[in-house]
Amino acid sequence: MGHRLTAVRVHGHFRFAPSSFWYGRPSMDPELEGWWQVFSLAVHSGYERGALEPFLRGERIRVAQVARDHGGFQQGCGEGHAATLESIFTRDGLVHEQPGAQVALPSPLPEDPARPPAGPPWNAGGAGEPAAVVQAAVAVAERLYGSAEDAPDAVGWLLDEEFAFGEPYGTADEFLGDLADAVAHQGTCTDTTVEAIPFLLELVRDGGLAPGSRLILLCDLMRLGASGPAAAVALADRITALGGVQDESAADHLTRQAIGRGLPTLLSRWDDESDAVRFALAALAALCGTHDRHVRAWPAALPAPAHSSRADAASLMAALLSDDRKGLIPALDRLASWLPGVAEKAAGPNVDREQLALAVLPDLVREEVWPGLTPEHDLP
Repeated sequence: MGHRLTAVRVHGHFRFAPSSFWYGRPSMDPELEGWWQVFSLAVHSGYERGALEPFLRGERIRVAQVARDHGGFQQGCGEGHAATLESIFTRDGLVHEQPGAQVALPSPLPEDPARPPAGPPWNAGGAGEPAAVVQAAVAVAERLYGSAEDAPDAVGWLLDEEFAFGEPYGTADEFLGDLADAVAHQGTCTDTTVEAIPFLLELVRDGGLAPGSRLILLCDLMRLGASGPAAAVALADRITALGGVQDESAADHLTRQAIGRGLPTLLSRWDDESDAVRFALAALAALCGTHDRHVRAWPAALPAPAHSSRADAASLMAALLSDDRKGLIPALDRLASWLPGVAEKAAGPNVDREQLALAVLPDLVREEVWPGLTPEHDLP
């Protein structure tokens, strides 16, 4: 197979090595007690990293299938400098060593499929001056909570005196990024996230917020609403291998419920919204399981030419809004034909198609609406 090093070790083997910091400590993942792990180092060379991505994606899909065939699951892949990785590779449980081995690459290398044309441009407006966006957020926080002591942890800093006299933000994006991280650090929903959702919803509704910033916040809410489905997709093989059932975390579930409770008020302004905001609101409704008649009918009226990326995204949204599980299959198949990330996730037979559709929806919407924002806003 061309791999340089391969080792097989019991899960958490460091816990049994007297010289290890982890010796005698409880397992960090008790569900895997008694399982075995396979570690393997494959070295590729001769191409820039970007050119290798389609090949490496195929390798990840293949390794995941090998793991499933043996009743297991792939825990993940990493990349790094070959000589460094070889020098730090733990030799315990070594079953294969071939010094200098390199994986033979196909010629020509596989390439990513061509992306379909985009839909017609829409103007989502700018994110606004940073001071104005901060002022709007502080005003909403004061209106809802009064003081930092009474505000949720993710919001209280906006009412703190130190924040009021701190360095001003250079762009609205920087502030909104800090706000998103405070609400859900590294994208992980917690009790703090649940408590902060009413604030985010009120900020989206605030008339003093620039249109572009509203759209950014709607995209943040989509990401939070999809956190449960995204976890279900990522853990599908593991759950199956362990013989369990995927249970959504309480924080993910409560976050989506909190968004759903505020959604009717957002949808009440439907007729006054731009197409870009409607696109985001329709996606948010789909994520929350809302089947509002205005929203359900809108994807068909969307300016989305046939065979465009927007048309494919709208088809997925329409299937979700109509609770059409059969319609999800062709919609996901079309997306997978040109979106490698969707194709990789869809390759797993244990992945529920509705969960997959919900998991990929936020990124689809972001890619469609972000070009409509002013040029200074780059997609994170």
